[in-house]
Amino acid sequence: MKTEVLIRMRKKIKCKEKETITLQDIALIEADEQDKEQLQQVPIHTISKKDGEFLVIEAFMLLAILRRVAPMYQFECKGPEETIIEVEQRKRKPSLIFLFIVWIILFVGTAMTIMNFHYDVSMPEVHEKLHYLLTGEHESKPYYIQIPYSLGLGVGMILFLNHWFKKRINEEPSPLEIELHKYEQEIDNYIRHFENELNDEERHF
Repeated sequence: MKTEVLIRMRKKIKCKEKETITLQDIALIEADEQDKEQLQQVPIHTISKKDGEFLVIEAFMLLAILRRVAPMYQFECKGPEETIIEVEQRKRKPSLIFLFIVWIILFVGTAMTIMNFHYDVSMPEVHEKLHYLLTGEHESKPYYIQIPYSLGLGVGMILFLNHWFKKRINEEPSPLEIELHKYEQEIDNYIRHFENELNDEERHF
């Protein structure tokens, strides 16, 4: 009777070129300790240049490899049906000049956006009318309204984005983080379809 082994594939991992991926890298294993230690070191795939930046290992491929190299076990997959492998490229040190240029563009663009919005909604006139309602007097520059309003814009953005530089204010994800998460999920779905070797005529495994 074959020994039953449960496998849960990881959703996504990172590795380097020419690195050999073992079973423990792409999956969690539930088995006896002795069997687990032996199965963890089973080689699954060696990263090469032809793999590109992304590679998908599906449960079908994994089970075929495991049944070939370890026929004495009965493997069963639980959870995710594929693992996305991201091949890490050599990281280049960012140029300070390039970062400064990007920072200037973002700063000017943000400032222009806020100013154009205030111009479109006639914010100075709104402040003047608010001052008149409170005091009964006309004032073209009610600073006691404009200064707190300007400070409130910055504080509001900090609370909205839920970050003060690298420090998170609370554990709740910000709207920006949620949108980035949705974007990453769409990318992963795209990779699962177009980088899956089972969808191609040629296979690496």
